[in-house]
Amino acid sequence: MPTVASHVASALAAHVDHVFGVMGNGNALVLDALERRDDVMFTAVRHEAGGVVAADAHFRAGGGLAAATSTYGAGFTNTLTALAEAAQARVPLVLVVGDEPTSGPRPWDVDQLSLASAVGVRTYTVGRTDAAATTVIAIEHALSFRTPVVLAIPYDVGGRDAGAIPATPDPVLPAPLAPAGPHAAATVAAIAGALASAERPLLLAGRGAWTAGAGEELGRLADAVGALTASTALGRGIFPRGEFDLGVTGGFGAEGAMAAIREADVVVVFGASLNQFTMRFGELFSPEATIAQVDVAPAATHPQVGRFLRADAALAARAIADELERLGAAPSNWRDQVDVAGLGKRDAGDGLAPDGRLDPRSAAAAIADLLPEDRVVVSDGGHFIGWANMFWPVASPDRMMMIGTAYQSIGLGFPSVPGAARARPDSTIVLTTGDGGGLMAIADLESAVRVARGRGLAVVWNDGAYGAEVHLYGVMGLARGPMEIPEVDFAGLARAVGAEGVIVRTLDDLQALARWRDLPADERPFLLLDLRISGAVRAPYQEEILQVNLRR
Repeated sequence: MPTVASHVASALAAHVDHVFGVMGNGNALVLDALERRDDVMFTAVRHEAGGVVAADAHFRAGGGLAAATSTYGAGFTNTLTALAEAAQARVPLVLVVGDEPTSGPRPWDVDQLSLASAVGVRTYTVGRTDAAATTVIAIEHALSFRTPVVLAIPYDVGGRDAGAIPATPDPVLPAPLAPAGPHAAATVAAIAGALASAERPLLLAGRGAWTAGAGEELGRLADAVGALTASTALGRGIFPRGEFDLGVTGGFGAEGAMAAIREADVVVVFGASLNQFTMRFGELFSPEATIAQVDVAPAATHPQVGRFLRADAALAARAIADELERLGAAPSNWRDQVDVAGLGKRDAGDGLAPDGRLDPRSAAAAIADLLPEDRVVVSDGGHFIGWANMFWPVASPDRMMMIGTAYQSIGLGFPSVPGAARARPDSTIVLTTGDGGGLMAIADLESAVRVARGRGLAVVWNDGAYGAEVHLYGVMGLARGPMEIPEVDFAGLARAVGAEGVIVRTLDDLQALARWRDLPADERPFLLLDLRISGAVRAPYQEEILQVNLRR
C-alpha cells in the first residue's frame, strides 16, 4: 500500500516540478517517493539552506512554485536564515522536513514549529489519513499569501500505510484585488484628476506591479498622461517604453535621473513599499509633490503618501487609465523636455583605482558589454550589490534578483544559481557575490557548477573585506581587523570543483569572459571571475547610508 510519504510526494508533484535539498534521516522516504516519479525533478544541493535558497530563486526567476527539503533537527535549523529571507521577501515555497515522532521529542529534536513561527513561517504537519490534503492546503497557503510554508512529516508517520492515493485538487487562490470599498471610485477619480493636471507626472513601479502582471496597463497609463517612469530595484524593466524610463530609484539610480524624479509634481506608485533605500532616506521626491500609492497592503506604507488605493496594480492602472480617457485628458509634454538617456550616465572610473587594484565601477561597466544578452542576474548581499544594479541592465524584473537583501543577509549567492538555472534552462545565469558572502556559501559552489555548467557565470568582488562594514564602521573609526578577510583564491576553488577560474586584475583580463561567451554553450565550463577590486571605492548607495548614519 502507498505510504504517507508517497501521498506527500504525489500531491507535491501535482503542483511543483522542482525540489531542491539535502537527503537525511527525516526526509529519506519522501525523497525516495519523489525519485520514483518522472514528473518532478530533484536537484541536490550541499547545504540545507541552499535548498531553500534554490527554491526561492526558482520562483523569483519565473519558474513557479518549488519545494525544498531537509531532515529534522540540525538539517531544519540550517534552513532558518534562508527561510526568514523568503518570508521577508514574500516568496512562496514549500519546505518539506522531517519532524519529531508523534510519541514525543528525542534528545536531538527541537521545537521546529516554534522556530518556523519565529521567522514568520507557518507549519503544516501531515498525519496518516490526511497527508495529501494537508500538502495541498500548505501549497494553497503559500500561493495565496505569497509566503514560505513548512510541511512537516513526523518521523514515525512517513512510512505508514495510507491507502490509495487520492486525486489532488487544484489550490483555490484569491482573485486579484479590484479597487473596492466606499471610497475606491473617488480615489481613482482623484488620482486620474491629479495626473490629468500634472505638468511633470511620474509613475513608479515595484515588484508588486510585476507580480500583478501590470506592465501593459502601466505602459498605457504612462502614455495617456505623458509620464516619465521609474522602478524599484525589484521592478526594473516593467515599463514597456525604455526611452522614457529613468531606471532604478534610490542609491542604485543615476544622479541625473534622481534629480529629474525630484522635479515630478505628481507621482503614482504601483506595488512598491517605498522603503528607505528606494526613497533615498526621504530625499527621492520633492516635499511639494502629490504622491499617490496603489498597493494590496491595508494602508499606505510611507508618510509622504497623500492618497492610497488598495488594489491590484494592473486593475488599478486600468481603472485610472479608463477614467483619464473619460475625462479626455491630454498628455503632458514633460517627455519632450527631458534627455532621459543623458540623465542615465554614470561614472565608470578609470580602470584601476589609486591603490592599483581594479576599480569595481570600471569592471562592472566592462562586464556589462561582454555579458550574453539573454541573462538572469542573481545577487548575494553585501557592499558590491551596487555594481550589478548600476551597470548590468536586465530585460524584466524576474531577471534580476537580490536574495538576502530583504533579511539583510549575506551568504545566499551560490545556491541561488541552481534554482535560477532550473527556472530558466535557456538563459545564462550570472551570479554576483562578494568574498565574505562567497565564503559563507562555498559549499554550494559545487552545486552551481554542476547544475549551470556551460551557462553559469560567477563574478566574485574580492576586496579582502566585509565591504559594507568597512565603508560604514571603518569610516567611523572602529577597529578594522574584524572587517578584513585574507585574500582568497576563488579562481582556485572554482577549478577544484570543475569550473574555469580566472583571476582578474586588469580590464584586459576580462577577455576571458569574451572568449567564454563566444563558445558554443555545450563547450563552456562554468566560469568564475575572481575580481581583485579596490576596497577604497564606495558605492553611491553606501555613501547615502553612511551620510544618514553620520547625521544621527
